[in-house]
Amino acid sequence: MERTIKRAAVLGSGVMGSAIAAHLANVGIPTLMLDIVPRELTDAEKKQGLSLDDRAVRNRIAADSKKALLKQKPSPITSLKSMELISVGNMDDDMEKLAEVDWIIEVVVENLEIKKSVFEKVEQYRKPGTIVSSNTSGISVEAMVEGRSVDFQKHFMGTHFFNPPRYLKLLEVIPTTHTDPEILAFMKKFGEDVLGKGVVEAKDTPNFIANRIGTYGLLVTVNEMQKGNYSIGEVDSVTGPLIGRPKSATFRTLDVVGLDTFIHVAKNVYEQVRGKEKEVFEVPAFMMKMQEKGWLGAKSGQGFFLKKKGKDGSIIYELDPKSLEYVDRKKLKTAATETAKQQKGKKNKMKALIYAKGDRASDLVWAITKQTLLYSAELTGEIADDITAIDDAMKWGFGWEFGPFEIWDAIGVRKSVERMQSEGDTVPEWVLAMIGAGNESFYKYENGNVYYYDGKSYCQQYFNPKEINIKRLKDQHGVIKKNSGASLIDIGDDVALLEFHSKSNAIGPDIIQMVDEALNEVNKNYKGLVIGNQGKHFCVGANLAMMLFEAQDDNFFELDMIVNKFQQMALKIKYNEKPVVVAPFNMTVGGGAEVSLPAASIQAASETYMGLVEFGVGLIPGGGGTKELYLKTLRDLPQGVDFDLTKVANSVFEKVAMAKVSTSAEEARENGFLNNRDGISVNFDHLLYDAKQKVLALHATDYQPPKREKIPVVGDAGYAAMLLGAKSLQFGGYASDHDVKIADKLAYVLSGGRVREGSVIEEQAMLDLEREAFLSLIGEPKTQARMQHMLVKGKPLRN
Repeated sequence: MERTIKRAAVLGSGVMGSAIAAHLANVGIPTLMLDIVPRELTDAEKKQGLSLDDRAVRNRIAADSKKALLKQKPSPITSLKSMELISVGNMDDDMEKLAEVDWIIEVVVENLEIKKSVFEKVEQYRKPGTIVSSNTSGISVEAMVEGRSVDFQKHFMGTHFFNPPRYLKLLEVIPTTHTDPEILAFMKKFGEDVLGKGVVEAKDTPNFIANRIGTYGLLVTVNEMQKGNYSIGEVDSVTGPLIGRPKSATFRTLDVVGLDTFIHVAKNVYEQVRGKEKEVFEVPAFMMKMQEKGWLGAKSGQGFFLKKKGKDGSIIYELDPKSLEYVDRKKLKTAATETAKQQKGKKNKMKALIYAKGDRASDLVWAITKQTLLYSAELTGEIADDITAIDDAMKWGFGWEFGPFEIWDAIGVRKSVERMQSEGDTVPEWVLAMIGAGNESFYKYENGNVYYYDGKSYCQQYFNPKEINIKRLKDQHGVIKKNSGASLIDIGDDVALLEFHSKSNAIGPDIIQMVDEALNEVNKNYKGLVIGNQGKHFCVGANLAMMLFEAQDDNFFELDMIVNKFQQMALKIKYNEKPVVVAPFNMTVGGGAEVSLPAASIQAASETYMGLVEFGVGLIPGGGGTKELYLKTLRDLPQGVDFDLTKVANSVFEKVAMAKVSTSAEEARENGFLNNRDGISVNFDHLLYDAKQKVLALHATDYQPPKREKIPVVGDAGYAAMLLGAKSLQFGGYASDHDVKIADKLAYVLSGGRVREGSVIEEQAMLDLEREAFLSLIGEPKTQARMQHMLVKGKPLRN
């Protein structure tokens, strides 16, 4: 019988335990969350006359943790429906319920003896064959199961989630010598396919892979900062995106993680290693003093940075490690940083920064990078079997754009090793042997395949068949057609992919042209089309800057033509003879949503933030978005049931006028942007594969495009009701005159123009209303001011 996990239990409801429970619920797994029984009553419980024997008191810790999920930002849950799948209890009264679950995850305090006592108790209640794992961040998993039964040991391993589990991709799976290989293989596949994780197998060593190298890199950075007399702000200004790291760089990352958590992880390695490595993992004195003062970062309101409100808004100050006082934040700006910023591509930026000798920024980045690369090479084989696990762990767990060995390739292995040796550093023998054999890189790329050096020779890297990588496909097969904005690619099984690759994937004339050409090609030679890409965001909308420039130059004929072409592009997607499936992810707003809504189906990534946001820049959707959201809402109503058309119009009016953007694909479904025929992919790497399967399924069922339909509208009466709502907000001080003007245009479009309630109009008639309203608004000075503000400041202007 094929193994499945239908129900799970989480033991420990702290920040991590509750977040893991939330993630399980997000993917549809009912989860029992248990914690200890409180020893004392709260004041509120005393006032209610409760005792320590009352169930509400005994379950309080887990229940409060569940409630806290609703207050956390970013939210650990993708939908309020997830909360319904989390049940709570305690570890005295509810342990027998463990017999009903398929996976038990321990997330209690990081103490070996406490964990062992929990597992002793678990063994009394779990049914044979139930998988048990620990979310430990560094305690030996082998030691945890000493004394447990053979069946328990066979089904036990470490499963280290990175926090927050909803957003961070890495899941380290750590088997013991007793773990059944089949159970290990199942959990790795389950982690990838069901939980949506990037899974790496780690060895049972201190802090496993990502925390071992990540903590080392952070401490090396702190040491170099002190040695070179750099400030905290200066370090963060060059250890973020400039070298392929997250915007939070070094110290902002520590503030987010929490200094207490970081010190605990560092001490765990410190206590288990020797020599020079031990010296690095000794936490600097100023950080220990920060912990004593409670300056732990975001959780305590101050850490390496402190935000204070000033006359002109909030000001962020940085900590001076010597005086432990907050001072003005500094940035490190040198010739090397400016040269690096001018380079195209992160790898070239890094290379330019590292090899600018005698430069203050270059010296810092080189010292940090050098030590991290050497440490990673020294640990290869000890913490993981190969370099791919190390690289993936750092990318998925710490948000690095490139793993250590990918960085080494980017800066040149031979050149950097020669510099390391000239500076007296010891390079691991296996790296020297690789270079000595004439090999210049840790990775090789041939015909779309990836090969990595395993210490002796090159091995082909395995990828899940569900992972469609656009770059590798292009290397292997080239492209069918392309222009500056998009490329058409064959992704196999007679399915084509249209990839956007304009700046921010914004839609302009080039993409509109490629959609037309792609549909023609697909209708002749393919079963269907996927529209998707692997950029930072699916699509941030139409090219706002281009439209503003045209409006400021009074080129309204040109604007009318562009908007009309956009509308016709959306109609072609909708009525194409072969199925078109759109695969949105991350920001899918404005034009991105307008491309998605008319498709035969949508296959969205779980993290899809979809909405029609044009109102925020003084416009309404011009590419058919209002019309398609309205129609999609109508189509989702039960057939044969009377409904109030005014309520439907008001609902769509509110979503567009409030510029609502979903915080997940599940919320996009609740907002009407997705329906039950649309799918959600939990693992982003599988998104294009899932979309392709949807195309094939539609083709296999003799797909027919939808019939052209007339649209029932609310007419004058509905228009008045919608406008009244906007006026009410204005009277309450929540809307400006210009907001009401935009709302008036939106209401006019949704109501179908000057027609009677209950009228039906042609689809093109509503598109014409949209386009006329859009062009009217973009000529307004206040709308142009809003557009300009968004382009310059990146946030809406209220005027």
